[in-house]
Amino acid sequence: MALLTPYSKVPELNTATVLLVENEEELQSKLANALVRNENDFNVNVRLARKLPLPVENKETRPRIDLIVFIVNLLSERSLQSVESSLAHLHSDCFLGKVCFLVTDGRCVLRHVTLSVSQTADGVNAAAVRLLNILKVSAGMSPIATTALYLSSLTRCSVTSELEED
Repeated sequence: MALLTPYSKVPELNTATVLLVENEEELQSKLANALVRNENDFNVNVRLARKLPLPVENKETRPRIDLIVFIVNLLSERSLQSVESSLAHLHSDCFLGKVCFLVTDGRCVLRHVTLSVSQTADGVNAAAVRLLNILKVSAGMSPIATTALYLSSLTRCSVTSELEED
């Protein structure tokens, strides 16, 4: 079992790669299209996977992965189990700014490590814009002085919960 490590490859110039991991593939392709459609000052490569580990056959030709996004459907037990089993295939260094959890069909529970998104076209586009900003930081294309503060503001919950409204 090979662990996915964050710094095992040399980065490409003006290029960032995001890996979208979703077991049920409901939101994955919509989000991938939205990520590629948005105009950026850098190239975005999107890789799709149903679960980890990634196949060993193309390990040498695989680009460096700058951000791993786990898409979790909170109403699906299988989705949660898939993410849980996939986490075992990540090196611990990946959790230092290289992993993001995107939550669908649920409230924002973990404020600082998840993004909550609706599956409407506007929700997908908003999530894509936020993920591109996070990708820019995780790929090292953002000034270091603003990185921690900037990333903290990006990962705050955008969906108001019923508890906060009361």
